[in-house]
Amino acid sequence: MAVDELQAIIQRCQILEEADFKGEDFNLFQVAGQKCLEDGYAAQLLEVIQNEKNKVIIKSMGWNLICPLVRCIFMYKQEDDKREHCLKILHQLAQLCNPKELFLGLLEQIEQTSAEQVCQTVMLLLQPLQTVLLKLQNKKAYSVGLSLAMIMNQLTPLPVPYTKQQIQEDKLGLCQCCNAVVDFAKPFVNEVVKNMEKSSEYNDMELKEELLKFCMKSLKYPLLTAQLEQVEGIEEHPFRHFAIEIINILWDIRELIPLVFLHRKGKSPHWENQEFADIERKNSADSLACLSYLMFVQHFGIDCFPMVFSPSYLLQCNMTHIEVLLKSCLLRMEDNSLLHQYLEFRDFINVPQDLVKVMTLCPIEHLRKKSLNILQLFIDKFDAEGKYTLFRCLLKTSNHAGVEGYIIKNIKDQIHLSLTKACDNIWFTGYHLISLLDLVLLLPEGAETDLLQNSDRIMASLNLLRYLVIKDSESDNQTGVWTTLAKIEQNFLKPLHVGLNMSKAHYEAEIKNKKENRRVCSVTVSGEKMPAMTTEMQLQVLHSALFTFDLIESVLARVEELIEVKIKAVMDENS
Repeated sequence: MAVDELQAIIQRCQILEEADFKGEDFNLFQVAGQKCLEDGYAAQLLEVIQNEKNKVIIKSMGWNLICPLVRCIFMYKQEDDKREHCLKILHQLAQLCNPKELFLGLLEQIEQTSAEQVCQTVMLLLQPLQTVLLKLQNKKAYSVGLSLAMIMNQLTPLPVPYTKQQIQEDKLGLCQCCNAVVDFAKPFVNEVVKNMEKSSEYNDMELKEELLKFCMKSLKYPLLTAQLEQVEGIEEHPFRHFAIEIINILWDIRELIPLVFLHRKGKSPHWENQEFADIERKNSADSLACLSYLMFVQHFGIDCFPMVFSPSYLLQCNMTHIEVLLKSCLLRMEDNSLLHQYLEFRDFINVPQDLVKVMTLCPIEHLRKKSLNILQLFIDKFDAEGKYTLFRCLLKTSNHAGVEGYIIKNIKDQIHLSLTKACDNIWFTGYHLISLLDLVLLLPEGAETDLLQNSDRIMASLNLLRYLVIKDSESDNQTGVWTTLAKIEQNFLKPLHVGLNMSKAHYEAEIKNKKENRRVCSVTVSGEKMPAMTTEMQLQVLHSALFTFDLIESVLARVEELIEVKIKAVMDENS
């Protein structure tokens, strides 16, 4: 019988000193103890463990029972007395076992558990793990950090509940587990706070740094992808509660405000391996973006934030985080997977329009470039109809020739895909494309349009028209460009000819005037008054404008030549 076997090994070990225990004794104790648990003799095993005479044996060997003990706890039903006995055994082991050995045993059990049971296992072992860590004298900070890292690594692969139903069901127990982990960390947070209160020059930074790492990991997972809006019908939203607790820890260890402005300092850990450095930087960027969202959107911890910074400075600080959040969400999606119906939501129109504002108005160059990259990512994710709708919207609202030129280049790319792919894309051929070309192939103010200011748009439009004429024959007319050619000539090509002649004549006269009247004065170019310049500088600007007109004229001539050749070829075929 299992209990008799256990009593036999106990009696043999009772007469030995701890130093005299052999490997065989450990194995026999583990096998006998496991058999007791599996055969339903948990009550008898508990009596053995509680017996004062067995204190030394349990201290050395008890940690070996963790694995079978956890297995049996999950095997028994909640109301079963045997399960209650197993829980008491676990509590006793936490009190009696060698802290170092039990610590390793508990972590090993967490590491080896399956994804379906990881949350239940973590919640079961948090209390004994906390008890053991509080007993440790050496390498305590390292052990706390290792525990938190192990737990978060095991939780990270789990899907984060998002809908109201998923949060309420909490199928895998993630919501409950995350908040249990925060409670587990609180004694160690209190220890750091107490030490900082004792001395303003608190030097033992190890434990504080481990807690900071835990908070950063928590910001990336689960908070970065969690639904944090208040949900009707859920009285205490688990992830909102978890987010507030993480903010509170950061505030308590005096890291909340420094983290908000971390990117301003350029602070980052040193890695010899560049790949590790890149991963760390990416993870840190995601975490800081999430922290910024929690504070400035959800207003968690905003009461702690000093109100001395200007709104423009805060916007500048948060632009990097906005970019990270948007990019992080967009990169998770497949290209062409976002349905056009999403553009019926106002936010999906506001985002690209706001990105355009950053691209055109922000004084910081790298932020302008990042906005452009994100805008392209945003465009790529929509289906064909979504792209079409987005292009129409941005052409009408951007009011910037550079942006319009960029959108027209995107339109050209979509037409190319439509003409070269086997699938039929109705949005960038035929009727729908003709409607879009009406917005593209025209001068906003006819012949009086400022050609220099609109040169990016005009060049992009001419390049698009040139592509259509080359790629689409008059007999196929897939794009419909040949049907609408008369309108294009009337609204775009003829006014452009007149505008070029007027602009060139104006600038040539201005050059002649400057050469005859050499003195320092200001010049107005593209509607903006330029600072005082020497005559040589003014002439350089004027010649640059003429070069732009020559370039436009050259492409215009090529487009008209191609149209003429194609029309002549069709006429020859028909004659």
